[in-house]
Amino acid sequence: MALSDDDVAAAAEKARLIIREVSKVVLGKEETVKLVLAALLAEGHILIEGMPGTAKTLTARAFAKTIGGVFKRIQFTPDTMPADIIGFYLYTPTGARSLVKGPIFANILLADELNRAPPRTQAALVEAMQECSVTIEGNTFQLPRPFMVIATQLPHGFAGTYALPEVLVDRFMFRLWSDYNPPETEVEIMENIDYIDELPVERVATPEDVLAMRSLVKKVHVSREILGYIEDVLRAVRQDPNVLIGPSTRAAIALYKGARALAMLDGRSYVIPDDVKELLHPVLDHRVRVRAEAEVEGVRPEDIVEKALSEVPVPK
Repeated sequence: MALSDDDVAAAAEKARLIIREVSKVVLGKEETVKLVLAALLAEGHILIEGMPGTAKTLTARAFAKTIGGVFKRIQFTPDTMPADIIGFYLYTPTGARSLVKGPIFANILLADELNRAPPRTQAALVEAMQECSVTIEGNTFQLPRPFMVIATQLPHGFAGTYALPEVLVDRFMFRLWSDYNPPETEVEIMENIDYIDELPVERVATPEDVLAMRSLVKKVHVSREILGYIEDVLRAVRQDPNVLIGPSTRAAIALYKGARALAMLDGRSYVIPDDVKELLHPVLDHRVRVRAEAEVEGVRPEDIVEKALSEVPVPK
């Protein structure tokens, strides 16, 4: 069934209210706020890379409060175990057992400094992100819906960090960069820090509203020309001579789903090329591995994606 103008307008207005509330406390990061909401509506997860103290935790907390959802935070360390994330069974001397749920049972899960955890612990997130469920001692449990992971990682090379495996990185719909604020925004944050610390955002939606908006996003029209454009960009990136590992089919799906969400946020029932173009770097940069010899010459994944963006013809 096609989307009605009223449905699109109502969803776009609800999204505008969510963005407005989060932006009360997350200053100077409008694009990040928009893309986090787009990922939430597209059933995706976010990986945010950046320096400590650049509002990553605040962003996750504000989103959870705005949609009336449960927020949990995991501070990853080298000794974090999988059971610390998903939970475990507690046994008594009589043999009885009870389930102790881990913090992953939330609507918005902040996986803070994920690359400080060892690979075995990082892998505990894969099932949850892909299936929205976890398995504990052979028993499968569904997670709350909506469920979204907002993971942060410190820049590569920081002491005590582990590289995230490709199988986990590929599960993140978008990777965003959280940089220091410009001076004028930093001054504004200092002047309003007492207000920001109180997290004065209002609940303007419910988890049920988010699920309803997700259903509407799935009805946004994507033309064959747009699908062809996505495929052409992916092929250009994969065939670049500097690429060792290119983006998987999951990247194509992320562009498709993410573009539908952006269209909805802009009050449209159809995707335009600009929706795809806006997402190329967030979707593709972290999925491209450059050949060693090209990396030595200073070639970055961002350069390869930018080249495809500039050279692939855009449908009219």
